[in-house]
Amino acid sequence: MPKPTVEYASVPLPEVRIMTNRLLSAESTERILNAIDGIENIRQVNMSGESIPATVGSGPGKGLPVNHTERRTINVGGREVELRCMVGAFYIELLVDDADQLEATVAEIRKACDRTIADGYTVEVGRYSKYRPTLNDYRSA
Repeated sequence: MPKPTVEYASVPLPEVRIMTNRLLSAESTERILNAIDGIENIRQVNMSGESIPATVGSGPGKGLPVNHTERRTINVGGREVELRCMVGAFYIELLVDDADQLEATVAEIRKACDRTIADGYTVEVGRYSKYRPTLNDYRSA
């Protein structure tokens, strides 16, 4: 088996899951992402929520563009990000060395959420996305 290209490959890095009490607008999502953008030890941020398709998928209007105000491009830390869903959850992967560094980073993330999420949220620390290939990955290749 070849050696991984980065030192954290196949290592279960901790993740912070932020579940909002309501789906967020594009403005709220942009505000939250910009608030956590400057926090140290964040490796990546993934978002999930209700999809906003670009075109109608079925029915008499199939293929026509969907005119939804929340499907647009937002600016996060000077980068343009196309928002394709109304976000309800953030999965933030952390690159930390010890438990103290993890607790400090989670505390900063909580402060950013307190400032930017008006309708409430929950924060959990664990591992929520896969970090190494599973049997299904080998079977589908």
